[in-house]
Amino acid sequence: MIPHVSRPLRAAAVAACAMLAGCAQLSPDAGFDRLAQTSTERLGQAPAWNRTPEQGQASQDRVTRLLQADGSAGPTANRLASADDAVQIALINNPELQAAFAELGVAEADLVQAGRLPNPGFSFARTHAGDDIKIERSLSLGLMRLLTMPATACIEQRRFEQVRLSLAARVLALAAQTRQAYYQAVAAQQGLTYQQQVADAADAAHELAAQMARLGNISKLDAAREQFFYGQAQANLQQAQRLAAQDKETLARLLGLAPDFALPAQLPALPAQLDAIGDVEQQALQQRLDVQAARTELEGLQGSLGLTRATRLVNVLDLGALRTSESGKPPEIGYQISIEIPLFDWGEARVAKAEAIYLQGAHKLAGAVLDARAQARLAWRQRQDAYALARRYRDQLLPLRQRIAEENLLRYNGMLLSVFALLADAREQASTVNAAIDAQRDFWIADAALQLALNGRPTQGTQP
Repeated sequence: MIPHVSRPLRAAAVAACAMLAGCAQLSPDAGFDRLAQTSTERLGQAPAWNRTPEQGQASQDRVTRLLQADGSAGPTANRLASADDAVQIALINNPELQAAFAELGVAEADLVQAGRLPNPGFSFARTHAGDDIKIERSLSLGLMRLLTMPATACIEQRRFEQVRLSLAARVLALAAQTRQAYYQAVAAQQGLTYQQQVADAADAAHELAAQMARLGNISKLDAAREQFFYGQAQANLQQAQRLAAQDKETLARLLGLAPDFALPAQLPALPAQLDAIGDVEQQALQQRLDVQAARTELEGLQGSLGLTRATRLVNVLDLGALRTSESGKPPEIGYQISIEIPLFDWGEARVAKAEAIYLQGAHKLAGAVLDARAQARLAWRQRQDAYALARRYRDQLLPLRQRIAEENLLRYNGMLLSVFALLADAREQASTVNAAIDAQRDFWIADAALQLALNGRPTQGTQP
């Protein structure tokens, strides 16, 4: 015989359940502030999640201000002045990133749902035999789900943290990708400008050679050479125009804009020297968000494995209160318990699946650590080599090529050198200048790649 539960006690129990259920609430930003804080700490720039029309308009206004920050391109012209401005625009305007931020809301909803008490079930039955009426009422609660709710909430908390870390890593990857695209587009524009100058010089040389050929002052071989150089210069110009348009479109796509903005005429100057960097492998392991996400995922899988083992035999346990009313009889009050009987399924398959998933997560973490180390080493070496090559062009090859051009011009003015020999030297000088632009571009791209490999700015220290 089950004792009757007083109304005050039942009311207190209901109030306690309601209070516990109210502890799990959706946050106003779905944890986005922490993601933005991570981005600010590592990039010095924060993303924006445009969830409302007002937030979207604020982001658009900021994009407009960034494109007109210096005012050098005119009051109405759009000019992307720096790589930092490009990164900031991408972080607040890239459509794929905005779509990815919705994963935070999904993960938080799962987390809050895991922390909510299960809804009770109510059943009602009415039967009659002649004039006798029998009414049964039952109120049930999933006791097993209630007992496992703390463990489930912990698992979902780790999953939510994993999603946040993965999205933060995506923000950093977009920033590095935008920087690389910016330097690529500026270098292509700079190369196009120089190639246009080369094409103009080739056109003038072609006209001169044509006139001299008509007068019989040059051989057919020299005339054919100048004709070939003119055609090659025009082909190179077309190639440079295609690459410049293509690279600008790539950058505009990352920014979420149309390619109607201007770019600087030249790449940023090389730094005077590279700062000494500490152990890049150690920095990568400490800062890499994909490693942290893999570690958090493994912790969650470990919790899931433990929960699966704990509920291997009994996965369903419901507790319910009953009240039966029948004509002419006092009400019957009692309870019922529903439990899963492990007769056919003893849970080995579920445990084996959880163990396999956990083992998979452990290997993913080991792979993430290995990749982080290798990428950090490679990115550091590529940055060092790119800087050394760019400085060689800047400090040695370009000055030497300029000195050669000046000496050849003196010899031409002294009638010791033909005009075609002078033009041939100009062609070699153009090749050196293009190679110098590429080397300078490669350094800035490698610098962005190192930041991506470390998931943040390199910290100074003793070089490895």
